[in-house]
Amino acid sequence: MNNNDVNILWVDDEVELLKPHILFLQSKGYAVDTCNNGYDAVEMVRSEPYDLIILDEMMPGMTGLETLPQIKEARPSTPVIMVTKSEEENIMDKAIGSKIADYLIKPINPNQVLLSIKKNIHRERLVTEQTTADYRAEFGRISSSLGVARTFDDWCAIYRKLVGWEMELTESSDRSIKEILRMQKSEASSEFGKFVKRNYLDWVNVRTEERPTMSHTLFKNKIIPTVEESKGKTTLLMIDNFRYDQWRTIWPLLIAHFDLHSEEFYCSILPTATQYARNAIFAGLMPLAIDKLMPDKWLNDNEEGGKNKYEEDFLRRQLTRAGKGWKVSFDKLVKPEAGRKLVDNFGHVREADFSVIVYNFLDILSHARTETEIIRELTEDEAAFRSLTHSWFEHSELYTMLKMLAEAGHTVIITSDHGTTRVDNPIKVVGDRETSPNLRYKTGRNLSYNPREVYEITRPADAQLPQGNLTSSYIFALGRDFFSYPNNANQFIRYYRDTFQHGGISLEEMCVPYIVLRPKS
Repeated sequence: MNNNDVNILWVDDEVELLKPHILFLQSKGYAVDTCNNGYDAVEMVRSEPYDLIILDEMMPGMTGLETLPQIKEARPSTPVIMVTKSEEENIMDKAIGSKIADYLIKPINPNQVLLSIKKNIHRERLVTEQTTADYRAEFGRISSSLGVARTFDDWCAIYRKLVGWEMELTESSDRSIKEILRMQKSEASSEFGKFVKRNYLDWVNVRTEERPTMSHTLFKNKIIPTVEESKGKTTLLMIDNFRYDQWRTIWPLLIAHFDLHSEEFYCSILPTATQYARNAIFAGLMPLAIDKLMPDKWLNDNEEGGKNKYEEDFLRRQLTRAGKGWKVSFDKLVKPEAGRKLVDNFGHVREADFSVIVYNFLDILSHARTETEIIRELTEDEAAFRSLTHSWFEHSELYTMLKMLAEAGHTVIITSDHGTTRVDNPIKVVGDRETSPNLRYKTGRNLSYNPREVYEITRPADAQLPQGNLTSSYIFALGRDFFSYPNNANQFIRYYRDTFQHGGISLEEMCVPYIVLRPKS
């Protein structure tokens, strides 16, 4: 909004003494109308849509505090700056409680008024300009860091910065800077894919200092130490499909209840899919080891049945193996009514030394976005999807549970089994009926694909993955790619393009947030 487009109403019983101030604002391009009492002010506001109102608090007849509710009734969204001679606390409380935008104490000078106008009228434009300038300055440093990132932690630091800028620029009207950020994210994702292809087999096979904490070592390296350090009761909240940007979205709602003890990342194993990653977390084992040690509790992709039925068994076995005699509770919530039931019967969670709550709603929300047209319209981009996550969380049983955990004095660990990424680039793959249906990874016999477009593992045991058949292999999509069959390809691509998927290699899927919250004392 330009100054010439801004209409201001200044209400003061001594308005004739304000002529120097008004001339100053007019010299800056603002249009300023005046009146000397509350009655006229209300009539003028009802007939003219002002962009901002400056209102004197001490006026004969109808005071500023009496005028304010009538102005707000007529124009509820118009910012009002209150001007007062008094600094009495009760007057300020009444004014702020009536939702004024700002207040100034007499005597005022023109620059004070101008600053308040800018803060309330031009804030969005000024913030956009400053944020854009800050990101342009940071762009080169991030680009340089892509070429020197050597460890998983280096990539998590880059991912953290990119998410931060993505959220900073959410409200920006500068489309060009958003496009630059999108391209930089795409470049980072491409380089991260190359990094994973170079290092992944070493991570899962060789014990080196460079190996990050991964799904199968999460309990040993992070969760058990967190529980032992907490010196009290601890709850692990495992939210399926939970990404770092979604964590940043809900954290402001939790600040009143928790202190942020730590905010880290760990690396999801491949495939970044619940069947593999979450079973690995609770078992403390890679999928191949689970299949060998407990073949009755592992199903391959082409086998019928529930793929995550034994998570509690895996958890208790792992804790016994680690020598932990904690009193444990385990709850898995797949439907909203299960959340309501747990809230009503929360005693076993409150009393356990270590409680686990697996919450599947974000996975359901991701699939709903794919399958439901109205959810697609509400979440047309990642910023909108974050907004929907925030709205859901604020009214969810999960939020209620977290507040109850804070009141009970629990340390809370929030993490996920993997993230999810928005896909838009189809990659052709041909396979038989036994081929797994996932859009971001495939496993099966006789897969036909372009090896330059995927990360291929032709010998699954090299990646500690089970083999459905003697000739089965795995391939993983990179960046924003997704796998498409040649049959009905156009319809398939239209249906799945711009949906959120998981199973492959991307910063969003593999850099999983690991958050530790301490209850407010």
